[in-house]
Amino acid sequence: MDNVNNPYTPNAGATPEALIGRDGQTKDFSDLLERLKRGRTDQSMIITGLRGVGKTVLLSRFAEIAARAGWEVIEMEASKHDESAFRQMIFAKFRAALLHLSPRRRWGERARHAAAVLSSFMLSVDPEGSISLTWDVPASDGYADNGDLGLDLTDVFLAVGEVAKEKDTGVVILIDEVQFLNKMQLESLIQAVHKSVQKKLPITFVGAGLPQIAELAGDAKSYAERLFTFPRIDSLTEQEARRAIMEPAQAEGVTLTPEAADRAVEITHGYPYFLQELGYQAWIVAKDGRITAEDISTAREAYEAKLDSSFFRVRLDRATPLQTAYMRAMAELGPEPQKASEVASLMKRESSQLGPIRSQLIEMGLLYTPQHGYAAFTVPEFDSFMRRAVPELDVPEIHHRRRRR
Repeated sequence: MDNVNNPYTPNAGATPEALIGRDGQTKDFSDLLERLKRGRTDQSMIITGLRGVGKTVLLSRFAEIAARAGWEVIEMEASKHDESAFRQMIFAKFRAALLHLSPRRRWGERARHAAAVLSSFMLSVDPEGSISLTWDVPASDGYADNGDLGLDLTDVFLAVGEVAKEKDTGVVILIDEVQFLNKMQLESLIQAVHKSVQKKLPITFVGAGLPQIAELAGDAKSYAERLFTFPRIDSLTEQEARRAIMEPAQAEGVTLTPEAADRAVEITHGYPYFLQELGYQAWIVAKDGRITAEDISTAREAYEAKLDSSFFRVRLDRATPLQTAYMRAMAELGPEPQKASEVASLMKRESSQLGPIRSQLIEMGLLYTPQHGYAAFTVPEFDSFMRRAVPELDVPEIHHRRRRR
């Protein structure tokens, strides 16, 4: 069939033609905005889940919902920035938001104050005042000039939140890949949201990240578990997965048989990204406006080859030989979370020797810790890929640096 009409979207963060199984999260988000706009408080949320389950897609849907409700939307993808780069990113995003809320020629007292607070926030990393070339707003003494990121970011949230309240709207900050924020950045965001809640301002932060983010948030601020909910999204139920594979085809006037849907769910285990990839490949091989179970089986080879060469491979290519061996040992033990001591035993090493390797893989976003002493892959089916890509477990020697005399 004509691939131009292919309704499946196996791209990072691309919204599928039919967003299935996420109604609960979208309703909670809509309720959050409405309550904040009315001056009532509610828990914000940080969505957690493995790669490919639709966290980024859900944030995109949140952005659409907020925009339709007339809210100002700030979208960011977290990176491993130092404080200087983080402040610059926050300044740029909030400056744009303020100008959208209130064009400069119409600034009232609150908007002028918010602009001055932003200038103060930026001065700690721009002492020469180079931003004045495009901003030209004097800093506000006593606001966002503490040199403490948490206090300064709180001042920014409060100042911009007051402008939003005056304009009878709100501001939502949507941050993807939250696990890449360092502890101080995450703590500062939580602190700023906390104070905004206390002031009943229509400004909040909603995030998405890998499963470890709930623990990281709790470590950053003990009250995070009362300030946020941490809904975990995973594979779709069998019924949801069938809808996710069938409805896009139906929208294009193509029949996807019930047997084909069953086969697709069996192969993908209901993971949203995998369903999109398999649907995309099945569309290519199908004929005459009909996708059969045989088409799904035929497409499986191309589907697995595509996943291996892109979705999986880009993660393995970032690993050192010892990191690769660690993941291969985990795969040997099975798809479940694996105990560090058992992985070390299989590699014929001590846990203490491999602790740094495990920590590196967690920092790289390839593993997460579902519970103390255990690690699991952040990508579904990664264990199967590791066994295909690395047929034998080969553990390189650990080289220790010699001490200088």
